[in-house]
Amino acid sequence: MLIPRLLWLVPALLLTLALVLLVASEYATARASRRTKDVAYVAATAPDFDAARHRLDVYAPRTTSSTLRPVVVFIHGGSWNSGSKNLYSFVGRRLAKQGVVAVVINYRLSPGVRVPDMAADCARAVDWTARHIADYGGDPNRLFTMGHSAGAGLAALLAVKDELFAGLGRSTNPVKGAILDDPAGLDMFDYLTKLEYPNDEQYLIPFGKDPAFWRAVSPMYHVRAGNPPMLLFVGGETYPSITSSSRRFHERLQALGIRHEYTTLPGKKHVGMVTQLYWKNNVIYQSLLRFVGVKP
Repeated sequence: MLIPRLLWLVPALLLTLALVLLVASEYATARASRRTKDVAYVAATAPDFDAARHRLDVYAPRTTSSTLRPVVVFIHGGSWNSGSKNLYSFVGRRLAKQGVVAVVINYRLSPGVRVPDMAADCARAVDWTARHIADYGGDPNRLFTMGHSAGAGLAALLAVKDELFAGLGRSTNPVKGAILDDPAGLDMFDYLTKLEYPNDEQYLIPFGKDPAFWRAVSPMYHVRAGNPPMLLFVGGETYPSITSSSRRFHERLQALGIRHEYTTLPGKKHVGMVTQLYWKNNVIYQSLLRFVGVKP
């Protein structure tokens, strides 16, 4: 009985192993970027300040530019209960090498907090970025969110739910677009209502048991005309739940006339959708650079 219960851990373990190997390899290669590490994006005096999780790293190109560069805030995945910015230095370095100022963030995780607090953390990180990124050569008026898996779901939520920033005193949402890499969590209301896949009950820990919360943190129910453009990339062999929710999200964007691109990458599984970001010439970066306005 124990082995079947542990099978759901295998994808997370494989992802962690693959990322550790990529990070080790990354430090053995030349890096055309400058990293500013462990910047606190929440004041240490805040009552909920988490010294480990309220941190971000900024990756800026070493080459000079006469104009401010586009900015991408990357949010890691990990089933809302694991993951760290430290595993994704290769994303920050690859983006910086190609002319983007990258911000790779941590946020608090389950079971310490639930997803609404994670979304609030990510919004605070984006707010910090909008206020400070010009000091690193980034353009706060060209700020995009990006993520993989659970992080992509949060990246989408930041793009469509203006209330996350209104609570921070912002009259407008600073996110100008989102890049979603095999996104999870686009419609957790539907997912948790059905509970049709093995071990789905595990997600009741980060999402709780209140359907109102499931809807509140599902980007599907906040999309409206006028939302910023998006890029969606889905693995051809990813999880069925990601395939179906991404397709329905695409249809929702399409119905509202929101500019976006929806791309299925044949043969790619869920883990491979993020590990491919180690190579700067992969299709996601090619589309991303055009999307954020990097000139070749």
